[in-house]
Amino acid sequence: MSPEELRALLTQRQVNFLEKPLEHGVQFRCSEGEVFNVFNTGKVQLQGKKSSELAEAVLGLTTGASPMIREASVEGAGHLSRATEAIEKRVFIVYGHDIASRDQLELLLRRMGLDPIILQNLPAKGDTIIEKLEHYLGQTGNIGFACVLLTPDDEGNQVGHPDHKRYRARQNVILELGMVLARLGRKRVAILYKESVEVPSDIAGLLYIPYKERLDEVQLQLFRELKAAGYEPRA
Repeated sequence: MSPEELRALLTQRQVNFLEKPLEHGVQFRCSEGEVFNVFNTGKVQLQGKKSSELAEAVLGLTTGASPMIREASVEGAGHLSRATEAIEKRVFIVYGHDIASRDQLELLLRRMGLDPIILQNLPAKGDTIIEKLEHYLGQTGNIGFACVLLTPDDEGNQVGHPDHKRYRARQNVILELGMVLARLGRKRVAILYKESVEVPSDIAGLLYIPYKERLDEVQLQLFRELKAAGYEPRA
């Protein structure tokens, strides 16, 4: 079982839960006390409350433990499949002031048969931007990949060196980049940046994809990264 599949199952069952990244997977802490460690290998480790219908259902799906558990899971199987399919189509877009680049990326993803999610187009329900981001990247969002656009929206320089001015992305974009990294992990976040933009230098091991003017330039590389993350984009 993958983290996406367990997330979909918990969402379908309307279970409240919190997530935190593990070294090689994701931990799900449920409101009734169950704790599931889901590793990238597909292994699921149960901690906390171990004798519950939810725990038995999850372990039954991962090990095929008993016919009773498997039968109990059949009714929700269709919902789980559809929820998992939704996750594997939704791609979150973080962007600054460059609306043209955002529109190009949205069109590119739609051509791949995916469902781009743009925060500003989603209902706020009175939430602040940060609360809204937490909500849609949380348990109800069902989003498994994000594209972050770093475009030359601001200018900045080190104090005392006004002659070293560089183009930078908006500060809110950098903040949102950190949030999606914490939520999805490094392998599920693609940072698409115009070559003129200063890239954050203290974040190593991330997926940086440079482009000159148009997002079409990186279509093939983005396609490959989405495939590696478990998506099925159209060529």
